[in-house]
Amino acid sequence: MIAREAMPDDAETIRGIWNYHIRETVATFNSLEKSEEDVCLEILNSREAGHAFLVAVDNGTVAGFAKYGQFRPGTGYSGAYEHTVQISRDKTGLGAGRVLMDAIERHARNSGGHTIIACVSGENHEGMGFHRHLGFDNVSILPEVGFKFGRWLDLVLMQKIL
Repeated sequence: MIAREAMPDDAETIRGIWNYHIRETVATFNSLEKSEEDVCLEILNSREAGHAFLVAVDNGTVAGFAKYGQFRPGTGYSGAYEHTVQISRDKTGLGAGRVLMDAIERHARNSGGHTIIACVSGENHEGMGFHRHLGFDNVSILPEVGFKFGRWLDLVLMQKIL
């Protein structure tokens, strides 16, 4: 399993992974599916901003993706990043998440990042456990800030100092 920079040719596979999580899980509170164009634009915007948008590749197949960007707008947040990591449902537990997060953290640190933040659904116990295993600490819970599948969901903020 390796991590590499995402390319526009990866957009269709990334779209499939992302849209599964949009349709079927609370890993994201977004309910609007991504188009291939949307994904291409996100890849290009990340690159232009100097941030990483990476894919994990297992035997030539994209197993997942991760990206990061500035946590909030404004110069005071320039060293604080938020990330997204999504793994294909048939590739979970094979190390793709770890490979991606190692690469994302390294890139963020080398880009002057001081901290990286995970915003995890309060119902996503796997996601919270994954981040705790990587050294993230729970720093806050925002009760009922996301709405999906007909119910309000908590958002857990987890943080790691790089």
